[in-house]
Amino acid sequence: MRRLTEDRTKLVFEKLAKYIGDNVKILVDRPDGIYCFREKKGRVYYVSEKILALAATVAPDNLVSFGTCIGKFTKSGKFMLHITALHYLAPYAQHKIWLKPAAEQQFLYGHNITKGGLGKITENTPHHQGVVIYSMNDVPLGFGVTSKGSSEISNADPISIVCYHQSDIGEYIRSEDNLL
Repeated sequence: MRRLTEDRTKLVFEKLAKYIGDNVKILVDRPDGIYCFREKKGRVYYVSEKILALAATVAPDNLVSFGTCIGKFTKSGKFMLHITALHYLAPYAQHKIWLKPAAEQQFLYGHNITKGGLGKITENTPHHQGVVIYSMNDVPLGFGVTSKGSSEISNADPISIVCYHQSDIGEYIRSEDNLL
């Protein structure tokens, strides 16, 4: 486990800022302790310094995981968020989409969100903005990127895509082997 380089830290913070904006500061400066981001084998972990000190006592070859894996770097050098980051994104999300109950299952199978499945959306959501997807009961289901702004959605066809799927809680079952 090692500290992120300056370039990689910038990529991680840019990706997080796409979904939670300036609230990225809240993830690092928490009242319950000091938290940091560490990298191991291309995966980025969000971990408290207390747990980090304990993880340092384990031999690197024996350490499988520590903290919460929030994402990984692809071979091309881009940063991709994992569904395991949802727990930290949902409370601080600036833009949200709520799905109708009939559209929840389709989203959880990895499909994009159409206007017909859209329950409601945060006002003034721009296009190509990171959003957290909720059920109508305010249960976070995943996250995505809008294809249209909230003002454009009202004039769109019912079958047009309003949000591109990025990740959902169904991945815990579909991609169980790849999450660690």
